[in-house]
Amino acid sequence: MYDFFKATAIRALRTICQTAIATIGVSAKVLSDVNWTMVISASLLAGILSVLTSIATGLPEVEYAQHIYMSKEEPEDSVIDDYEVFDYGDGEVEVQDGEE
Repeated sequence: MYDFFKATAIRALRTICQTAIATIGVSAKVLSDVNWTMVISASLLAGILSVLTSIATGLPEVEYAQHIYMSKEEPEDSVIDDYEVFDYGDGEVEVQDGEE
């Protein structure tokens, strides 16, 4: 569960930052014209929606990592659907495009 909440928090924080950047860029020509109330409220709303979406649909990277650790087989490097998966054994799993 810790991995899920950590991944959810990271996604929500990224969403909040992206929304703030977009809202600042759209709302003002200069920094003094920024409507900070709108920026903060839109960013927080986007973060809340991100958390709710993660809870409702799950996070594929967490589900995949749980599958690796819950399986009876030893985790190892593998290729799944043209993606190369590296399990470093310390809780970190890296997924890369299998094509070079």
